[in-house]
Amino acid sequence: MISIFLRSLLIQASFNFWRMQNLGFTYALIPIGRLFGKDQKRMQILLSRHMQLFNSHPYMTGPILGSVIHIEEENLKDEKTVTNEDALTLKSTLSGPYAAIGDSFFWGAYRPMSALTGVFFAVQGYLTAPLVAFFLYNTVHLWIRWKGFAEGYRLGRQGIDFVRRLDLPKKSGRIRWVSLSVLSLLSVLFSSGETVPFMLPWGGIVMKIGALLCILLCFWGIRKGISPLHILYGMVIIIFLSLQ
Repeated sequence: MISIFLRSLLIQASFNFWRMQNLGFTYALIPIGRLFGKDQKRMQILLSRHMQLFNSHPYMTGPILGSVIHIEEENLKDEKTVTNEDALTLKSTLSGPYAAIGDSFFWGAYRPMSALTGVFFAVQGYLTAPLVAFFLYNTVHLWIRWKGFAEGYRLGRQGIDFVRRLDLPKKSGRIRWVSLSVLSLLSVLFSSGETVPFMLPWGGIVMKIGALLCILLCFWGIRKGISPLHILYGMVIIIFLSLQ
């Protein structure tokens, strides 16, 4: 199981435009094929049927891979069985929805938040800021990969329950709010050096009010249907323009 999981980390190493992640997925299944022993024909059939098109979010392939292994091990018990349509159906059914969930959570919410947190610590002068962003991001995605893989293997066809319990779409919205808050703090920190002398006694209060107004403005924009990503990009542009 550990060998299969470590192989799954390389699922995009052989990414191709014809069948996407099929080579990486098949490579991860090789340890299962070895259970056939000297029956090279059955091993060949196992690996060949998984060479079909497969494309999902790389971090969300763990639950799919775990469920496929569970189904394939059930198939091993029947020596006469050489095909397993259940595993292929499960792959094709889950790959699309998991890709959308992973893109929204990791690319659209969690990675920007991790990067902004690292920038926040860097602005504060911490030399460990890159490590903060690195560990903040990787601990979560590696945990989801491993836990999803383990739960998929344990539950088989019901492995989707693990992803459902995570409720990543809901968490994506909350994380975007955290990102906007961190970005508001960064805007205050970047502009704090611009305080004019007569405002020095009130500088701290002014900055706090500015941060609050910035957060409220972001909230108003989201309520009006503006994409959080557009707000993030817009605030970044405003910050850079204010530094000129």
